[in-house]
Amino acid sequence: MSADPDPVRARIAEGAFLLLDKPRGPSSHQVTAWARDLLGVPIAGHAGTLDPNVSGLLWVGVGPALKLLPLVLEFPKRYVGVVMFHSRVPVRDLERAIEEFTGPVFQTPPVRSAVKRERRIRTIHRLRLVESDGPRALLDVVADSGTYVRTLAVDLGEALGVGAHLEELRRVATGPFDEGSVVTMTGLADAVEAHRAGDPGPLLAALHPIREVWQEFPAIVLKEAAASAVAHGAGLASGGIVRVGRTFSRGSHVVLVSGAGELIATGVARYDAREVTKVPHGWVVEGTRVFVDPARFPALWQRAGRPATPDGPAPAS
Repeated sequence: MSADPDPVRARIAEGAFLLLDKPRGPSSHQVTAWARDLLGVPIAGHAGTLDPNVSGLLWVGVGPALKLLPLVLEFPKRYVGVVMFHSRVPVRDLERAIEEFTGPVFQTPPVRSAVKRERRIRTIHRLRLVESDGPRALLDVVADSGTYVRTLAVDLGEALGVGAHLEELRRVATGPFDEGSVVTMTGLADAVEAHRAGDPGPLLAALHPIREVWQEFPAIVLKEAAASAVAHGAGLASGGIVRVGRTFSRGSHVVLVSGAGELIATGVARYDAREVTKVPHGWVVEGTRVFVDPARFPALWQRAGRPATPDGPAPAS
């Protein structure tokens, strides 16, 4: 924990997220740069890029929270968008098409997207018609991260044989976090000014601690020696586990925490939750990203007569 008497600086030092209400016009990169400058931090990063003409919830991380941005990308996203069909579409036909596009779909990113244009599968968890006046339809979409709603609109138009494009789009939620948690750029600027005037409350309310994110993922509680080894860069062996939280599958992101509930690292599970404590040899979690200062953790595996290997600490157990 930081000893900084300023609670805002202490929050940033521990890692924090802003849930910004990105306006239409600027890029996600520009909005992130504005937030960085307002907070007076050397670096900030965002997760889940929004096109310049798309508004809504944009995650911005500062301090150690930057390492958690890949986990934010695991959350499904919710959007509300207006699709303009190039001819009037009967509601019955539109609802039938919507049913066909709910579930796994193939998508190719738009030409102007920031990623390589390769066809991939994304899951549309929910696609609901809110209202329609014939050529326009207001849709409520919950989909995997990386789903292109602009592509979805075009594909709907092609399926209906009339053509379509996305007229307006807003991201209203990411996983369990929704518009009720966002702060506008003006609100952030006001909170910074209040902090300078001696009131840290508004800025602390805008800076969400990293626990709010990592507690949404399955947790593995570590023995003391295992927590120490992981803090020094080791993977995790099954013998280092005290208990497993909620269920998870192989390939899932998991968080590794101490017995006191402190986040030590994140990683990717090599086995599902039922198997992870029964594996006799090798790592059960790999690709770890450490969140603590290793100097705070004594090399307990060396005290136990298990010296570090040439590649790092011995397996954590």
